[in-house]
Amino acid sequence: MTRTFILSMALATAPFAAMALPVVGDIVGTSPEAATAALKDKGCEVKEFEPEDGKIEAKCTDTATGDEVEVYIDPKTGAVAEVKLED
Repeated sequence: MTRTFILSMALATAPFAAMALPVVGDIVGTSPEAATAALKDKGCEVKEFEPEDGKIEAKCTDTATGDEVEVYIDPKTGAVAEVKLED
């Protein structure tokens, strides 16, 4: 019974895990093309990039919820430094 329940829950949530937003530490790349593609794979449709406080800010939309999200990328490493919902 417990195995069946766990397997059912894992299968039910698998599609949502594939659409998770990027998290701190994810490598998305340093070029706009690479970052746009990597963020899209994480369910974040990029609208624009702009520099902010020494980082690259990607303004995007969470494709699962429609929420506006700001993803801050380290321009040297291409790693996600911060993710937050836009106010």
